Amino acid sequence: MTTRGKQIDWPAAAEALARAIPKARLQVRVLAAAEAMAPRTVWGVGFSGGADSVSLLLLLWAHWPRRRRWLRGLHFDHRLRGAASRADAVFCRQVCAALGVSFVSGDWPGRHRGASEAEARAARLAFLGRKARVLWFGHQQDDVAESMLMRLARGSGAGGMAAPRPVQSQPGGRTHLRPLLDLKKNELVAALRATGIPWREDASNETDDFFRNRIRREVLPAWTAAARRDAVAGAARARELIEEDDAALEAWLGELPWRAPRGGLALRALAGKPRALARRALHRWLRVAVPKLDLSRAGFEALLVAVEIGQPTRHSLGREGFGVIRDGVLRFERAGKRESRFNRPTN
Repeated sequence: MTTRGKQIDWPAAAEALARAIPKARLQVRVLAAAEAMAPRTVWGVGFSGGADSVSLLLLLWAHWPRRRRWLRGLHFDHRLRGAASRADAVFCRQVCAALGVSFVSGDWPGRHRGASEAEARAARLAFLGRKARVLWFGHQQDDVAESMLMRLARGSGAGGMAAPRPVQSQPGGRTHLRPLLDLKKNELVAALRATGIPWREDASNETDDFFRNRIRREVLPAWTAAARRDAVAGAARARELIEEDDAALEAWLGELPWRAPRGGLALRALAGKPRALARRALHRWLRVAVPKLDLSRAGFEALLVAVEIGQPTRHSLGREGFGVIRDGVLRFERAGKRESRFNRPTN
């Protein structure tokens, strides 16, 4: 749905949408986080021009009138769709101008043919993260179900299955907020149509080039039909419960003295505890000890078993060096360092 041949009174449209989707329909944890913020906090809104992001920007503008001065419409052009991408940017700029919202755009200088979904997403997030410390995203319930199915296929754990989270803390004190997670895509589209609000359609969403598109177009409808119930709402509920379990495990791990001197991992603190805690502790240790390591799943699982057993051993961590267990502590030793005198099986 485009704006061709039609003049839109965007402030009136925003107010009409806010009546169709009252503030109470937005995600409750996001509402609480928003109300707790300082009055002059800049709110960066990921604004692609699609139905979700148009709904998001208009609802923020209408439901938080005192925040309008501090809203920023952030548009990122991946430069993958030529004239259509440029038209998206023009549309977004016009909407922001009509609402009196600051508009900031950027593009992807590192784009290349055959770019993956992950690369494109990382480039967009990097741009958005440079523009605001509080970022708002238009993810809705269908996105939850799609993400869950995608992550199931990749063998994700609770941390991955809990995404996308309504309130998500990021490194550097940044915060991501997703207020539309209690709404379905068709609810948003119906509200936009009922109020005569246009949006931009991304033609690439209709192709099977990307995994998410295939999930959305082929798997999700079949899954919902097979379930004979509201599978999307079920996925959203499951995501909430998984996030609670994930938070509980994180809190439990935080109470354990698993950090040893000189960057070691104290295995005694994990002895007798559920394997999920040892797995999380090992993930954290690896991110700090060998941040550039790309350890295979099999390699990680072998090291995890060694951590659980706790016997002296030495495991390869690629060209960087070795994970060495000695005296109940796992430490990193760089390649070339003199080997210790103990039984040293390698994986």
